[in-house]
Amino acid sequence: MTRFLILILLLLYPIRAQDIKPVRIHYNGGGDWYGNKTTWINILDRVHSETGLNVSKQEAACRISDVEFNQYPIAYIAGHGNISFDEDEIIKLRSYLIHGGFLIADDDYGMNLSFRREMKKVFPELNFVELPFSHLIYHIHYHFDQGLPKIHEHDGGPPKGYGLIYEGRLVCFYSFNTDLSDGCENQEIHNDPPEKHEQALRMMVNIVLYALIN
Repeated sequence: MTRFLILILLLLYPIRAQDIKPVRIHYNGGGDWYGNKTTWINILDRVHSETGLNVSKQEAACRISDVEFNQYPIAYIAGHGNISFDEDEIIKLRSYLIHGGFLIADDDYGMNLSFRREMKKVFPELNFVELPFSHLIYHIHYHFDQGLPKIHEHDGGPPKGYGLIYEGRLVCFYSFNTDLSDGCENQEIHNDPPEKHEQALRMMVNIVLYALIN
């Protein structure tokens, strides 16, 4: 990442560690919203070590309908199962994203259909589009010339990075068929090779930094 972009981030978030704290979405539907307990500890530690930005030690967790949800600049959703938003959550998530929030979504393997279904309720006028490898999210700090790294095999085939773009602004980045969340966990949890762990962390650093300047 250029020094200019780092300076922008330092100016935007100069005061409190809480200013850079993602929130994990506690959703209904039966899926394991609570998984990957060491993922964000490792991501935030890497963001701090790479940029010097003040970040929280760990993510928050709440429902979209909770009052405090809107105070977080980045929301995160992941899991292996079904996701369901009620009407109030649909309205509030749309408002959050339209007014500057950013959603990071990662398919742990099994949430794809329900996540796409629910996001279509949030933005009925939008469709997920695959982002080109030239997109800034793949180059803002680390360079990923072939897009997302492949962390876990799942169904085979290449990983995909999708986005929802509202009025020219990327409001949601969705990583599919890779499992960045598992890759960022402590290595002994999934026995990922060190290089896979490193690739996952680097990609998530890119995503977080992009979300903060977007």
